Amino acid sequence: MATKIGSLLFCPACGALLDLPKDSEPNVLCEQCGYQEPAKSYENIKITTRSHPDAFPSALRQKRKTQTKTHDSDNLGDLVSEKCPECGHSEAYSKSLQLRSADEGSTVFYTCASCKHGWRVNN
Repeated sequence: MATKIGSLLFCPACGALLDLPKDSEPNVLCEQCGYQEPAKSYENIKITTRSHPDAFPSALRQKRKTQTKTHDSDNLGDLVSEKCPECGHSEAYSKSLQLRSADEGSTVFYTCASCKHGWRVNN
């Protein structure tokens, strides 16, 4: 009888991974040693696949992520009414810098007054 690990079946003779049974074949043939496993061994096997979210990186997901930075409290900028996307606090420090070309808008950096979460908005 084949060794079962999760939803995989391994040959008891040589340890090779056994293929899934073909549609109407009564046995599964081990390609390494020729052992024949009854196709019934595959009945009622629940196959579950799990992947870590970072296993398949997505450019779109990377764009949606915000970076958290802690700034010195000496130069955080002006206190403005802006809702923090992290904790929901209604006040944040604001600082505007021209990072892109002169004909484009400036970049506004916000730092939450409560949790110090940092985010930016391109104007």
